[in-house]
Amino acid sequence: MNLGLSLLYAAERTPEADAVVDGDSCLDYRDLQRVAAKVAGGLASLGVGRGDRMALVLKNRREAVELYWACQWLGAVVVPLSWRVAAADVAYCVADSGATVVAFEDVGLEHARACTDAVDRFVAVGTAGAGSSADLAARFCAGGEAQPCEPYESLLAAGEAPGAPEDLDDRETSIFLYTSGTTGRPKGVPRSHAAERAGGLSQSLHQSYRPGERTLGVMPLYHTMGIHTVLAAQIVGGCFVCQPDWDAAAALELIESERIGSLYLAPTLFHDLVHLPDLAGADVSSVHSLAYAGAAMTSALVERCVAVFAPEVFINHYGSTEIYTYSVDFDQRAAPGCAGRPATNARLRLVRPEPGTGPDDEVAPGETGEIICHLGSDEAFAGYWNRPDADARAIRGDWYFTGDLGRLDDDGNLWIVGRIDDMIISGGENVHPLEVEDVLERAPGVREVAVVGLPDDRWGQAVTAFVVLDDELAEAGEHAAVARLDAYCLESADLARFKRPRRYRFPEALPKSPSGKILRRVLREQNAGLRR
Repeated sequence: MNLGLSLLYAAERTPEADAVVDGDSCLDYRDLQRVAAKVAGGLASLGVGRGDRMALVLKNRREAVELYWACQWLGAVVVPLSWRVAAADVAYCVADSGATVVAFEDVGLEHARACTDAVDRFVAVGTAGAGSSADLAARFCAGGEAQPCEPYESLLAAGEAPGAPEDLDDRETSIFLYTSGTTGRPKGVPRSHAAERAGGLSQSLHQSYRPGERTLGVMPLYHTMGIHTVLAAQIVGGCFVCQPDWDAAAALELIESERIGSLYLAPTLFHDLVHLPDLAGADVSSVHSLAYAGAAMTSALVERCVAVFAPEVFINHYGSTEIYTYSVDFDQRAAPGCAGRPATNARLRLVRPEPGTGPDDEVAPGETGEIICHLGSDEAFAGYWNRPDADARAIRGDWYFTGDLGRLDDDGNLWIVGRIDDMIISGGENVHPLEVEDVLERAPGVREVAVVGLPDDRWGQAVTAFVVLDDELAEAGEHAAVARLDAYCLESADLARFKRPRRYRFPEALPKSPSGKILRRVLREQNAGLRR
C-alpha cells in the first residue's frame, strides 16, 4: 500500500472536492493528484527515486503538500524539517537522514545554505513577499553555492509524470520525522506507509471526521499532528486549509471564511484562540469537532472552549511521533484533561517508573506509573534511525516506554500526571506540575502558567510557578500578585497545602516548542541557579 494510491483513490472518488486551500489558491483532488504526479516526474529528473530522501524546509503551504504527495507517488521518503530551529540543526538532520535534495523557501534560505556539504541539489519555492522561485534560487546561488538550485515550477515541466504510484511494500519508509528531544541531537523516526495510513485512519475515526471535512492546517507539517491531519483529511476526501504561521485572529478569519469543521491544535493555540477580545462577534458555528494533543488541557481552558464552540466532539488525543495514538478521551466536557482509554490500535500498561523496569512490572490500580505502549500497534515505528542507544532506552521487549507518568482512576480511565523528568520532589513528597497548573489557571488574572521544581536548600526542590498575568493583576505589582495567587491556592479544595508554589516568577511569555507545547525543561535550565 503506497500512500500515493490513497491520493489516487481520493481523486477517482471525489475529483471535484476541495483538497488544499492556500490563500487564494485552491486545488481539488483531481488537480492535486495531477500536480503531485507531475512534481514526482520533476523529482525523478533530479535523480530522486524509490527510497531516496527529500528534505522540506517549508511552512504549511500548497507546495509542501504537493511535494509530500509527490514523494509518496515516487516511493521516495519525505523529511519535513523545522525552519524555526538553528540552521546547524537542520543540516544535522539532513545529513543524518541521507537526504539528497532540499526544498526551501525564503525563511529557510540560511538553513539550505548550511546543507551544501551534504546535499546534491536544491529546490527553491518562492513566496509572495520574497519574490518568485527563480528569484530565490538566484539568491541562493549568489551566496557562492556550487550545487544546482531549481525553481519549484521547473519540476512541473521537467519530465513525464509517472502514470501510477510506485509499487512497493507498505513496510517501506514513507516519512522521516525528527523529534525535538529533551537532550542531545534530534532523533530520526522513520515511519512506514502502513503506519502512516493507520495513523490517518485513526485520527479521522477518533475525531469524527465527516466526508468532505474542512480542517485548519496550522500544526506544522514537520510535526506528527500536522502531517497526520493532511492524511486524515485526505482519507475522507476533506480539505486541508493552510495557515503558514500561527495567528489567532487570522485563524478565526479562516474558520469563518472556509467554514472549518475540525480544529486539532496544541492547548496553547486553543488558549490564544478562545481568549481573542473580538471573539464574541465571530461565526464559529461550522466547528463541530475539537481535538488537542501535546499536553493535557486544564479544566478552565476546556470550559472556555466549550463555551465558545459548543462542540459535538471534544477529544484529548494522547500519543507521540513514535506511536501516533496511545489513548483517546472522547468527551473532555465530562472529564477535562482525561486521556481516556487505549485507542483503536493500542495496548497500554502502567509500570514502575524506575530504572531497569520491565513490561511486566505493573503498578497496582490507582498508583502512578510509567505509560508503555505495545509495538504491535498498526501506528508504531520500528525503532529510531541510527540510534541504538535511544532504542535501548525506550524499547524493552515488544513495548515502547513513553517517559510519561500516568494513573488509572476507578473507572479505568487514564490520567497523564506528567513526564518522569518533570516530577517535582519537594520535602520528600511527589508534586506533579499539571495538578498545580490546573488550579492556578483558574485564578483571576492568570493568562498562562507553567510549574517546575527548582533547587532549594530546605525542600530539595521548590514548587515554582511561572505565571503570565493579565494587565490588571500585573499593574497591581508582584507582591500583590503573589499574595492573591497564594491565597487562591490555599482556598482551593483541589490542591494540598504542601503542593502550592513556594516561589512565583512573572515572565511576559512562556517558552514554547514550534508546536506550541510549553517547555518546562527550558524554564528549569534557565533558572537552575535561582534559590529564592
